[in-house]
Amino acid sequence: MKFYLSSFRIGNQKEKLVQMTKGGNRKIAFINNALDFATDLNRKNMSDLFDINDLTSLGFYVDILDLKNYFNKQEKLEETLEQFDVIWARGGNTFVLAQAMKLSGFDEILKKYHINNKNIVYGGYSAGVCILGPTLKGIHLVDDPSQKPYGMHYHTIWEGINIIDYVIAPHYKSDHPESKDIEKVVDYLIETRTPYKTLRDGEVIVIE
Repeated sequence: MKFYLSSFRIGNQKEKLVQMTKGGNRKIAFINNALDFATDLNRKNMSDLFDINDLTSLGFYVDILDLKNYFNKQEKLEETLEQFDVIWARGGNTFVLAQAMKLSGFDEILKKYHINNKNIVYGGYSAGVCILGPTLKGIHLVDDPSQKPYGMHYHTIWEGINIIDYVIAPHYKSDHPESKDIEKVVDYLIETRTPYKTLRDGEVIVIE
């Protein structure tokens, strides 16, 4: 399994993403559930369109994969994912994304892919990469953990998927509205002695 972890949108290693998927069907499952809390749907759709256009400009075929359609249907989700070369999780609210991944069983599927070293690329940015670490504590200083678009009865998820052993702090010292809050996140991670890596917008962590 390979990982392409960006701070914001595709980042500055586009050619690497293309290279990582060479020989495959170039189909991307685009997960946009991190924005399920949004009320301005026009703005949300335009943001998705920017991301999708970025990916299609590199020659990828992009299908939106709405995890809400797979809540309590993990087996069906796993069957659907078989047709894709790349899973791409966009930014938004990490806690909302965590809830969607838990309810659909996506988190367990991704762990299995990682253990079995499945030939697939997981990519994304912001919330889509924050979710991979061991904890979401610290991220609560930039993303609202009380956002629960799937029902207030669900408990807030504070654990990451734990595929990587550090927290990613995106938008660090960047021209991004969340950059100042990310500095608070970094201070929190230092104080709690939580392993972390910062990413400035444009930077990418590639794991092969």
